[in-house]
Amino acid sequence: MQKFLAPREAANILGISYPTLKQWIYHGKIKSVKTPGGHHRVPESEIDRMFPRKLSHGDVETRRGNFRKISGRNQLIGRVVVIKFSGLLAQVTLAIGEQHITSIITADAAKELRLKLGDRAAALIKSTEVMILRV
Repeated sequence: MQKFLAPREAANILGISYPTLKQWIYHGKIKSVKTPGGHHRVPESEIDRMFPRKLSHGDVETRRGNFRKISGRNQLIGRVVVIKFSGLLAQVTLAIGEQHITSIITADAAKELRLKLGDRAAALIKSTEVMILRV
């Protein structure tokens, strides 16, 4: 099923301003549909189409997955169990095995990642020290 996003949300995901996205809609650079109330909605497929193709070859899902590569190796893979937005910040909690890890990131970053409950995600630990505690 096709998902449609409000222009502001689409602009945030693409990393452009709202006025720029509106101009793209008006000039046909990006397609939108209108709600019965006359508001524009951008199909998620249009956002995927705007991701740079030169980053990787393959289908849209592959390109989206390769959009941002990272060299960090201390990654813990888990499932999103909590997402709370508060102003400019978002609290994201991952369940990794029987443990939970929480990170505070910008709301823009959480929206760009399109995180939903149950999604697979990785916590990247960037630190010069890791302490071990006997439990």
